[in-house]
Amino acid sequence: MIWSISFLNKEIRPSPFLRKEDSADDLGRWLLSKATLFFVGAIFFLSGCAGAREGIKRDSYAGEGKFSIAVFPIENLTGARAPIKEIRASFINQLRTRGFDVLEDEALEKVMAGNRVRYTSGIDETTAQAFGRETRAKGVLIASIELYSETNPPKIAMISRLISTGDNPTVLWADGVGLAGDDAPGILGIGLIEDPKILLQKALQFLSDSLADSLLMKKEEPRREAKKKFQPKIAYRSPEIETKEKYTVAVLPFFNKSERKYGGEIIQLQFIKNLEKLGGLKVIEPGLVRQQFLKMRIIMDQGVSLADAEAIFATLNADLVVSGDLITYQDVQFSRGTPAVDFSVLFVDKKGRKVVWSSTSYNTGDDGVFFFDLGKVNTAHVMATQMTQWVGEMMLGDDKKAQGFKDSRDK
Repeated sequence: MIWSISFLNKEIRPSPFLRKEDSADDLGRWLLSKATLFFVGAIFFLSGCAGAREGIKRDSYAGEGKFSIAVFPIENLTGARAPIKEIRASFINQLRTRGFDVLEDEALEKVMAGNRVRYTSGIDETTAQAFGRETRAKGVLIASIELYSETNPPKIAMISRLISTGDNPTVLWADGVGLAGDDAPGILGIGLIEDPKILLQKALQFLSDSLADSLLMKKEEPRREAKKKFQPKIAYRSPEIETKEKYTVAVLPFFNKSERKYGGEIIQLQFIKNLEKLGGLKVIEPGLVRQQFLKMRIIMDQGVSLADAEAIFATLNADLVVSGDLITYQDVQFSRGTPAVDFSVLFVDKKGRKVVWSSTSYNTGDDGVFFFDLGKVNTAHVMATQMTQWVGEMMLGDDKKAQGFKDSRDK
């Protein structure tokens, strides 16, 4: 006699689905199939719950009140073609879903045409005042796409920031995201993302949620810990740095020695994003820095000079000037290969006119990876984010964090 188990009635009774002549192996296969169906059903049920929770989160944003913003055209720093119009339209849709009041394109173009605004990768004081005076927008959102590849596995990297309108424009929020389709392949490749549109929506969702959490929900996002392997290889920190003091920082475009087009602007945005998140620093909008460079006719052909720093201190009222050299900023288009980032950075202090921080950082995506690609980083954006985060935390942190560093190439 073949038996089956009833879990609801907690009794053992003959199975109506099995014949007497069936073997014990048949019973095992029957039970295994039922368990498999139960497991698959549970997965679909849990995924449905996750989707419901996401919908609840989006609805809660709308109840916190409208925040009016103007979205500038997407800045393309990829060095290649990218569907920037489609990306901007999807980004606006995500923002409106979360309760933001986005300025219509007709009103945006009217202000830009009336005030002859041609530069859309930053905002100067005149432009900020024009938007504050002529529209209801409280902020201008600028998004820069750093990497966009539809080659399987697809990759995307973006950095975005929100600048206040009116007098004294300041950076209200800044964040970035870097994703690759094979970031989390999972068992048998279940987690692979092969559709670039799905990956794009995932990236825009991350940025929209981050902005909504910061402005509408008034939530302070916990800073993600940077892995130790991305700390600077060489570092110097002056004891004159006061960790309790609030510094105003001007981040200049890095001198680009790499083969990556727009690499200097990309690493500049990385530092702006991460220094703004530290809390002990106030970062000057790069559009204001560019405005002063044009007025003073400063051309950085080999990095910042002391005379240039003096002019920036005087005109922008900055306490620290950040500049440096970018040696390598490399992304790969396919699953093979590894990204690489190499840069050096200087912080010059206004008080002593001295370098109070200098460091050199270089990493590749497979650092510390020994088997099965566990821990591999697939985009230069993710790696540069953690490398620049280490610089900011060590510069403002305890003296011990900046001491005892040796060049790993000497080992």
